[in-house]
Amino acid sequence: MFDIQEQLKKLPAEPGVYLMKDENDKVIYVGKAISLKNRVRQYFQSSKNHTSKVKSMVKNIYKFEYIITDSELEALILECNLIKQYRPKYNVLLRDDKTYPYIKVTLNEDYPRVLKVRQVIKDKAKYFGPYTNTTAVNDTLEIIRNIYPIRTCNIDIEKAIKNKVRPCLNKHIKKCVGPCTGEVSKEDYGKMIDEIILFLSGKEEKLIELLKEKMNKCAMDFNFEDAAMYRDKIKSLEDMIQKQKIDLGSSDLNQDVIAMARAHDEACVQVFFIRNGKIVGREHYILEGVMDSSRESILSSFVKQFYMAQDYIPKEIIIEDEVEDSFVLEEWLSSKKGQKVIIKVPQKGEKKSLVEMVRKNAVEYLEKFSNMNKLKYQKSIGALEELKTLIGLENIPKRIESFDISNIQGVDSIGSMVVFTDGKKDKKEYRRYKIKTVVGPNDYDSMAEIVERRLKYGDLPDLILLDGGKGQVSSVKKVLDKYNVNIPLWGMYKDDKHKTKGLISQEKEIELDKTSNLYRFVASIQEEVHNYAISYHRSLRNKSLTKSVLDDIQGVGEKRKKALLTHFKNIEEIKTATFEELLEVEGMNKTSAENVYNFFKS
Repeated sequence: MFDIQEQLKKLPAEPGVYLMKDENDKVIYVGKAISLKNRVRQYFQSSKNHTSKVKSMVKNIYKFEYIITDSELEALILECNLIKQYRPKYNVLLRDDKTYPYIKVTLNEDYPRVLKVRQVIKDKAKYFGPYTNTTAVNDTLEIIRNIYPIRTCNIDIEKAIKNKVRPCLNKHIKKCVGPCTGEVSKEDYGKMIDEIILFLSGKEEKLIELLKEKMNKCAMDFNFEDAAMYRDKIKSLEDMIQKQKIDLGSSDLNQDVIAMARAHDEACVQVFFIRNGKIVGREHYILEGVMDSSRESILSSFVKQFYMAQDYIPKEIIIEDEVEDSFVLEEWLSSKKGQKVIIKVPQKGEKKSLVEMVRKNAVEYLEKFSNMNKLKYQKSIGALEELKTLIGLENIPKRIESFDISNIQGVDSIGSMVVFTDGKKDKKEYRRYKIKTVVGPNDYDSMAEIVERRLKYGDLPDLILLDGGKGQVSSVKKVLDKYNVNIPLWGMYKDDKHKTKGLISQEKEIELDKTSNLYRFVASIQEEVHNYAISYHRSLRNKSLTKSVLDDIQGVGEKRKKALLTHFKNIEEIKTATFEELLEVEGMNKTSAENVYNFFKS
C-alpha cells in the first residue's frame, strides 16, 4: 500500500520530474520542478487555491514517482519525453503530431542530388525548410529539375564510370548531364548546385541577375540556343517569385511567429513560418486539457511539445505572451539547435503587427473548429442518447470498446480493440493482440481470449460492442461471468452484403434504421475496428513474406539484404558467391561480406 503522506516526507529538495498515477498504475500527470520536495507537496496541501482541474487530478492520485535530474534543463527535456510517451490525462496536450518535409542537397556526395526528406540528420548535407505545404515542395523540386539537369539516381558514380555503365533515359532526354558517363566535371556540376542553393536560400533575385548576365553573354557571342535556355530559366524563376504571397522584406532571419486563441477547454495555436524574410507557410494546432490553465502555461506546453518533435529550430521565436520557464526554454532550444535561439515578446512595431495577424488567424480557425466540433458533438450525443434508450442502459455510455478478429484461412489470427470516448475515436487507447491460446480459425474462442486479456487491465468500459453475431456474444459473455463483470454486451451483425445491419445480444436482436444518426455511429465503430484489425494483419503478413535466411546473418539489415538479392537475384547465387564477389555488392564492407560468406560455408 502506497502511503502518500509518508512518501511526501522522503521527497528530495532537488530538481527533477514527477509522475502522478491513478489506482490502475496509469500516469495521469507529468510535471517538472526545481525542488521536487516543494512542488509535489503543494498538490496535497490546502486545496483553497487549487483550480478545479488540479482538484480533480488530486482526487485521482493513488501514488507518485519521481526522477532526480542534475539541472532544471535536464528536467525539462525529460518532462517533454515523458509527456510524449504517456500522454497524461491532466497535462496540456498537443493533439497534432505533424512532420514537415525538407529539401535536402546532398553536399556530402561528389555529384549532389536534391531530394525531399522528412528528417534532418547530421550528414554534412544542406537542408532547407521545413515546408508546411508538400505540394509546394514538389512544385519547387519540379522547377529545379526542369531548369537544372542534375541526377536523381543514387548510383555509385565512380563505380559506374569505372564499369562503363550505360546511362539511363534521363541522360538521353537531356534531363540529366550524366555524371555516370564521366562527361561532366565536378566543377561544372557544382556550379549548377551553387545556383540551386542560391534559389533555395530565398535569393532568387540574385540568381536571376546571374542568369541574365549569362544570357546576355551568350547572345553577344551569337550562341542563341544557350541564350534561349537561360531566358526560359529566368521566366520560370520569375513566375515562382510572383507566387510568393507575403514578403516581409526587412529581414533575412528565420523565424517562427506564435499566437494563441482559446475558448473554454479548447485552444488553438497558430504558427507562421518565416524563412529568409518570407512567410513560407502556416499551420494550426489544437491543444487539449487547457481548462483552468494560464496562457503562459499553455504556450509553454506548446513550445516544449512542438519543438521536441521538430528537427529544425529557427534563430528567433516571436510569441504573443510571456511563457513559463522562458530562460530554460531558450537554453534548451539553443542546445538543440547548436547556436543561440531567442524567444521574443514584441511590444510594438512590425513584429507586434505580425503577431496580431497570426492571432487573428488563430481566432478564426478556433471558431470554425468549435462550430464543427459542436455539430459533431451534437450528432454523437444524439446517437449515444438513442443507443442508451434502444438497448436499455441507465446512463449514456461514456467509454465504448469494440473488438474484432482477423485471420486468413486460420493463419496469423489477431485481435483488435478500438475505443470511443464521448462518441469520439480515442486512438491512444486502441490495442492489438496476437492470439496465443487458440489454434486454427476459431473466431469465438479468439474473441473470448482477447476480451479476457483486456479485463485484467481495469478501467473497464460502459459498453462492449463486438464485430460479430450471437456466437461471439455468447463466448465473451462466459468470460464476463467468469470474472463476475457486469458490462452491457452487444454484437454488431451484418447483412448478406456485408453491411452493418443491427445489434444483437443473447436476449434480442435489433435492426437499425439506416437513416438514423445511431446507425451511422454504430457502422463507423464496426468499420473502424475491422479496418484496425485488417491493417495489423496486413503488416504481420508483409513481415512474414519478406522473411529471409539473410535475416539470421549478423550485420545484414534490410538495405544489405535488398542489395544482395538485387545483385545476385536469388539465395542460391549468394550461397555460391566468393568473398570478393560479395564485397562488390553496394553497401557491403569486409565484415558484412565475411559474415555472409562464413554463414553459408559453415
